[in-house]
Amino acid sequence: MKIRRSSLFAVSVLVFGLLGISMQAAATATVDVYKSPTCGCCDKWVDHMREHGFTVKTHDVGNKEIRKKSGISDSLGSCHTALVNGYAIEGHVPAPDILRLLKEKPKAVGLSVPDMPHGTPGMEGARSDPYNVLLIKERGEERKDTTIYNRYDPYAKKVQQQAEQSQSTPKPENSSIMRLK
Repeated sequence: MKIRRSSLFAVSVLVFGLLGISMQAAATATVDVYKSPTCGCCDKWVDHMREHGFTVKTHDVGNKEIRKKSGISDSLGSCHTALVNGYAIEGHVPAPDILRLLKEKPKAVGLSVPDMPHGTPGMEGARSDPYNVLLIKERGEERKDTTIYNRYDPYAKKVQQQAEQSQSTPKPENSSIMRLK
């Protein structure tokens, strides 16, 4: 019993320590967001980032110039561009993907969620569409040349949940089927 308690304690300390490190990375990262002053979904994405521990400074000047300056092509464009620790973040990229980027530190321009898919942070609502977070490795890279960094597919989750539910539904042991001729 003592071994289990000490193992549980060690695992708990490790988990809380890792959470603290990732939250510390977010807390020390300042995100500069370039957006339109009237864009409500951009404001919601900024709130999403703050909820995940980021310090956010908004610049209500639009994002076309900073997008171009950052090396993000128009094919990867969205309604706002953010800069964080040397990376460009285009569009409604979820905060956990940005935290992962900051932790892994790949050689890249940044991340993009092109366009404005329903269901992304800041674009929540009744509808959620599948979308990909794209890793932009080189300046000026087009959408077709990027790498998928993460996939979000709400329909796949629903299908998986339905399959799990049907497998866990108890079946009668001695059920018989009567066939009529």
